[in-house]
Amino acid sequence: MAYDEGLAHRLQGCLEGKVDFTTKKMFGGLAFMVNGHMAVGIVKDELCARVGKAGWQDALKLPGTREMDFTGRSLKTMVYVDQNELQSDAELQGWVDRCVGFVLSLPPK
Repeated sequence: MAYDEGLAHRLQGCLEGKVDFTTKKMFGGLAFMVNGHMAVGIVKDELCARVGKAGWQDALKLPGTREMDFTGRSLKTMVYVDQNELQSDAELQGWVDRCVGFVLSLPPK
């Protein structure tokens, strides 16, 4: 399954110089890992945002989001974000900051 390479490049730009990260093929797309945890990723042309259980309901209230149900069941720590809501660099950076902030609250793997 292909993923949006343009979005991958933009995500890399949001992370470079701010936090150490690696990339890993995951969910048929690409995941950006921080401290061994997935922070954000791409499946097809959508952003997969790891917001945590406490941030999940609030994230779903934002435009262009929906439950991540990759396995047929809702993952109550992650949401999909439609690419139409990521047009500006500031919008994308906001999602990246939210996800990295959550992941940095977890113990490193």
